[in-house]
Amino acid sequence: MPVSDQHPTVKRRRSQLLNHFLVFFIFAVIIVPVNFFTTPDHIWFFWPLVGWMGPLALHTAHAMGMFDRR
Repeated sequence: MPVSDQHPTVKRRRSQLLNHFLVFFIFAVIIVPVNFFTTPDHIWFFWPLVGWMGPLALHTAHAMGMFDRR
């Protein structure tokens, strides 16, 4: 049986996921200029962002309830 969107667990998971997305976005906004100001001939900002996408995808799946036991 699906859980309502108003359930406290669903609200908490969505809030935590939004925080995770915001931190990812802020980190991306900071790391890209740092890369271009420090080493413009070597692009490395891509790799930390790609590394972060895996945990972000798992967090999204968790927030959607894909790991919940039925």
